Amino acid sequence: MNIYESAEDYLEAILMIQERKGNVRSIDIAEEKNFSKASVSIAMKKLRENGYISMDKDGSIRLLPPGKEIAERIYERHQAFARWFVQLGVDEKTAQEDACRIEHGLSDVTFAKVKEFIETHILAQDK
Repeated sequence: MNIYESAEDYLEAILMIQERKGNVRSIDIAEEKNFSKASVSIAMKKLRENGYISMDKDGSIRLLPPGKEIAERIYERHQAFARWFVQLGVDEKTAQEDACRIEHGLSDVTFAKVKEFIETHILAQDK
């Protein structure tokens, strides 16, 4: 499944906002990502045309199964890396920013190995 990093970021933002607020609108995404409303509108149109999201008449955005799958995959990576970086002593803000930078580029195989290592050697120490 080929999708641009920016689209992954938008889908991840939708998922994160949905978890926090329940309902997602374009303005929520613009505020979350600090993007213009026009940029978000264009991105939502492309995501809708490609079958990743749907928009209700009232402007509510929902992830469709393909979009949700991508969002959950990226968000899982983000959370794993951010937790790991904090464990390494990185401050929360920097950990979140750095996790966002690297969550997209890894293959599924490499991420699975990184995740296994984090869970086995790093996070197991927290329990």
